[in-house]
Amino acid sequence: MAEKIVSPGVFTNEIDQSFLPAGVQAIGAAVVGPTLKGRAGIPTIVSSYQEYLQIFGGKIKSGSGAQEQEYKFFTDYAAQEYLKYADTLTVVRILPNDCSPAHSVVSSSVTAGTQFGTGSYTMNFNPTGSLSAGGPDEFIIGSVHFTFVSESAGLQDTAQQIFVEFGSGGANDAANEVLAVTNLKNAINNNNALTGLNITAANGAATNILKLSGSSAGSYANYTVTTGSAGDATATTPSYISATVAAGVGGIGGTPFNMAGGADATTNASAFTLTTLSDGALQNSIGPEVTNNLLSSGSNINLRWEVSRVNNNKGTFDLLIRRGDDTIKRKTILEQYSNLTLDPNTPNFIGRAIGDQVNTLRDSGELVPFLQLSGSHPNRSKYVRVTVHNTTLNYLDSNGNLRDANLSGSLPSIGSGSFDYGSDGSVVHPFQFNENITGTNTQGLNVTNPSNGKTAYQDAIRLLGNQDEYDINLLSLPGLVDNETSHATVLTEALSVVENRGDCFLIIDPVNYNTAISSVTAQAESRDSNYAAEYWPWIKIPDPDLGKNVWVPAGTLVPGVYAFNDRVAAPWFAPAGLNRGGIDIAVQAERKLTHGNRDTLYDSGVNPIATFPNAGVTVFGQKTLQKKASALDRVNVRRLLIAAKKFIASTTRFLVFENNTAATRNRFLSIVNPYFESVQQRQGLYAFKVVMDETNNTPDVIDRNEMRGQIFLQPAKTAEFIIVDFNVLPTGAAFPE
Repeated sequence: MAEKIVSPGVFTNEIDQSFLPAGVQAIGAAVVGPTLKGRAGIPTIVSSYQEYLQIFGGKIKSGSGAQEQEYKFFTDYAAQEYLKYADTLTVVRILPNDCSPAHSVVSSSVTAGTQFGTGSYTMNFNPTGSLSAGGPDEFIIGSVHFTFVSESAGLQDTAQQIFVEFGSGGANDAANEVLAVTNLKNAINNNNALTGLNITAANGAATNILKLSGSSAGSYANYTVTTGSAGDATATTPSYISATVAAGVGGIGGTPFNMAGGADATTNASAFTLTTLSDGALQNSIGPEVTNNLLSSGSNINLRWEVSRVNNNKGTFDLLIRRGDDTIKRKTILEQYSNLTLDPNTPNFIGRAIGDQVNTLRDSGELVPFLQLSGSHPNRSKYVRVTVHNTTLNYLDSNGNLRDANLSGSLPSIGSGSFDYGSDGSVVHPFQFNENITGTNTQGLNVTNPSNGKTAYQDAIRLLGNQDEYDINLLSLPGLVDNETSHATVLTEALSVVENRGDCFLIIDPVNYNTAISSVTAQAESRDSNYAAEYWPWIKIPDPDLGKNVWVPAGTLVPGVYAFNDRVAAPWFAPAGLNRGGIDIAVQAERKLTHGNRDTLYDSGVNPIATFPNAGVTVFGQKTLQKKASALDRVNVRRLLIAAKKFIASTTRFLVFENNTAATRNRFLSIVNPYFESVQQRQGLYAFKVVMDETNNTPDVIDRNEMRGQIFLQPAKTAEFIIVDFNVLPTGAAFPE
């Protein structure tokens, strides 16, 4: 608050001009393509190749029998080379849209009985059977529950009676789900109505109970219950009723009760479901357990779980996430959680300890798809998320005692299990890798088909178009080649996205392996943009994981060249030449280009991959695909502007909603001028000028709530052509000054 000036004196003010804008965070490339594992379609940031391997995996087996071989995806090689020199990479795994994660339902100790589908079923009751007390038995049709209770439950005292309760026990909770009880007959008396049959509410309770009574021993009752519409069958986590039923009643064909009319399976109540964070069939470790509890289909990729130390008094249990190829004697424990609970009011609630959040792609195939986050607790596990079916709210009372004995039945049973139902979706088998990729099979994806990869690529690219969410400066789609029409459609989408962003650059591979130079140049000339560059030919590299050399398109390795260039120099230096363009991992290029070959390629906007004696394979060009001659037809100039845009956008966003006054404009200048001075000192600019004052912030501009600035740049040009004149002079001639 300003001091009140009344009498003479010396007054001081503090004006803070030391405002330091937040620095630019690490900005890296994005690579889009298939991987061994990981969540499909979700942009994920990794900071090292080891982290990449943990999330997305490495080599894959493809083929069958004697034809099975090991391969790696182009995405793996791109990530490996880029992360040698960069600290952040955004990866988007591509799988067909019908892929899914694996999951496993962990059962509780409560038996649910026999599960039926929606429809009509015949239930036969023979009251001559024993009605001595036994365990609870419940049958489920759709979302309707039928619990069979003998007289020992206290409802009646007649041995020839049994009660069927509909619903989960609440008052009239299923009254609208049971449409009809029909086809009542006495099998002994030739389909005559059974004497003494009553359909009443037992003891006056409003719990929708059907009471069946036989008139004498030996009578036989038969009736059909028809459930409601298909919508009644959607309940998957029903509440179960504790009841006492006749011994021997359990299941189809039991006496004195049996039921027929549809497929069924005995099941237990569900405590919670574990779902893998990774999509795909490789997470699936389901299979018969053999000697030493080794899964016959287990591998180091998939997962198992184990529940142990269930404490009914405290409501706690332990959970292990194990590797799929371990054994009971030699467990490979990936994660361990102790003293978990199903009580959401405790710190060790399983949802909180493991996490239950999931990103779901919405508006797939639309122009602006987006990710919707659901769940209450961030994912702490690196492998799974959890869905809790029955919580045990306030399991313990204020004295630390079990509040309700029935709650202990919701705890998971001790045991272990594997994951099932994971799917890669409609991939193409066998996968075509390396130099064998085609327009209809690039590493198992058929980009001509929306459901086999095309839509997944488009969704991923459109997601990355959100600048506010994804801060990237380079985009690569290894495995897509521009001369395949289906691939070109996706690459055109990618080019449109980077141009609309204005702060990202696209690397394109022009052609398949073993293509003539004339086709390469023709393909490059079909594009016109200063936000993209093409490189050729293909390159052979060693793969220690596979024990052999493999062919990859140049665009797989060029992002690593860019990263090295930025590490040792800056984005405004050319990522080319013997100093910064070497591909040290290369064994050889597909073709050793002559000087004439390089001229032909460069004249059409293709950056040649040259081979020099004692220098190896090198990127020897830095042209963009822009046809018109200007400073922006060079990669280093475009990347200079990308770097400048990103710096200004990230550091001056704090000025948004500030008053458009001279003080605010000076703050802008105090941020921008030092940056360009630094770029100039590091050889990125010959000269620059920044204007933001009353000349471009006139009253009408201010009234529109705008603040305008102008930046004038003279980018430094690279010396791509070094021309030296050798002058031979006669004896005695004087050298020119």
